[in-house]
Amino acid sequence: MSSQGVVAGRVTRRQLLKTAAAAGVAAALGGQPAASAQTACPQATNGAGFYRFRVGSFTVMVLADGTAPVPRVLPTWGANPDRQEEFRRTLESYFLPVIDGVNSYHPVLVDTGRNKVLIDTGLGPLGPATTGKLAQHLRNAGVNPEDVDTVFITHCHPDHIGGLNPQGRPAFPRARLVIGELEFNFWTSQAQPTPAVQQNILPLRDRFVRVRAGQEIVPGLVAVESFGHTPGHLSVRVQSGNESLLVFGDAAGHYILSLRHLGSYLVFDMNGPQAAAVRRRLFAEVADQGTLITAYHFPFPAVGRIRRVDDHFEFVPAVWTW
Repeated sequence: MSSQGVVAGRVTRRQLLKTAAAAGVAAALGGQPAASAQTACPQATNGAGFYRFRVGSFTVMVLADGTAPVPRVLPTWGANPDRQEEFRRTLESYFLPVIDGVNSYHPVLVDTGRNKVLIDTGLGPLGPATTGKLAQHLRNAGVNPEDVDTVFITHCHPDHIGGLNPQGRPAFPRARLVIGELEFNFWTSQAQPTPAVQQNILPLRDRFVRVRAGQEIVPGLVAVESFGHTPGHLSVRVQSGNESLLVFGDAAGHYILSLRHLGSYLVFDMNGPQAAAVRRRLFAEVADQGTLITAYHFPFPAVGRIRRVDDHFEFVPAVWTW
């Protein structure tokens, strides 16, 4: 019997096993030969800590930095003391807990073809072990930290800046850093800056480009005024052709309470009435225009649209696509 596997027109057992194994791989790949698997799927599949979608010619990714427990949903997500009972009834009607809730954190990467812009950086090492996943999930999506050429900070709360300068080293060494002028001035002028600002903003202060609402971050991305959550909070409008996306940051609040109970605010809002007024304005704008939105603390993948319902608004999640 020939060592090459064929004798008198017959296939040897060794060759048969090789052929069967190759066929099994091909079947698992939907009939594609094993050698073509990499070319058949050039990008990683959604779900490995990221969600990729298109806005015009831009590629956008929502990135999961992780989750953390919220011991008391109320008053955390609805701080108005005189409205706690109506908030409780709403949460229960949506089968959501009033205690033992979960918070999630979602930075956004926008690839315009010319720039890769990361909007916010997660908690980094500042949170529990269930957070700080941004770097890994970027890698899962095929993006290295060195690929990011611009980092935009919506505001200086720890869960947005904690991944900027972990362990005293810039996480995105080649990136141009951009932040709102009012936001930067407020946090860096404090007599005793927060530990997160001391670790992530002050050591890099000379690298920051400071912008105002209405200014361009990179071509196609514009800073949007959304003060109230913090004194200088800025959201981001992404525009490519006729398609647009509003990256709310923390201007959207809670995905149920803030939309259903207009005028409500969160314990995290530094100016509650102002934050509530900004939400109402932005919700109306994106609802009337049909603009796609993403919000930092909405449930993953945190992408969808806002629609009007009677005297309030509702978040309509995007249908998941692979």
